[in-house]
Amino acid sequence: MISLVIADDHPLFRSALAGALRAEIEGIVIVESHDLDSTLQCLGNVNDLDLLLLDLNMPGSGDLYGLVRIRKDFPDVPVAVISGSEDSTMVAKVIDAGALGFIPKTSEPATYVRAIHAILAGDIWLPEDLRQAVANQPKPDLSMQNKVAELTPQQYKVLCYLHEGLLNKQIAYELSISEATVKAHITAIFRKLEINNRTQAVLVASDLKLHMTSV
Repeated sequence: MISLVIADDHPLFRSALAGALRAEIEGIVIVESHDLDSTLQCLGNVNDLDLLLLDLNMPGSGDLYGLVRIRKDFPDVPVAVISGSEDSTMVAKVIDAGALGFIPKTSEPATYVRAIHAILAGDIWLPEDLRQAVANQPKPDLSMQNKVAELTPQQYKVLCYLHEGLLNKQIAYELSISEATVKAHITAIFRKLEINNRTQAVLVASDLKLHMTSV
């Protein structure tokens, strides 16, 4: 029996993919999540999970942040990225960040099944037409994504609010904490990201496309 999580913020896509996989793989167990927070919760609650199908662009993920965070917190969970983009540079990054496969969202159900079985057998699965292009990509620098993954959830939220241009007083209000606590979080963010000021923090968040998880 195969157990997997489909993490995507589009309910119609999740429902369609789950239905197709149930029709193709007998006895498969599927749990759905819609953003990074709910995905992390699923991974913490589901025992003996075989595979996570992860959308890179769901709320809270921010480019590669979600993948890097999941690989850090749950290193034993195999991850395959699903995406509407088939850019070889991006695919090379997700594989280098620890994903065991990349499946275009437009793939037929039979392709998903082949990819899932290949990954569960220990292989890295890529579409045939992307393999050479991905192999030719230079090794990406994921150092900043790894640093951001070291932030606590509260520090990550503060970083996102800095990106949105909020003042310390406004961040304190949004998070129901004191301004002193906000300042402590900002100091910790600067230390962990090895930066010196708010402008640099905003640039990091912008470069990595970081954003808050939807409520």
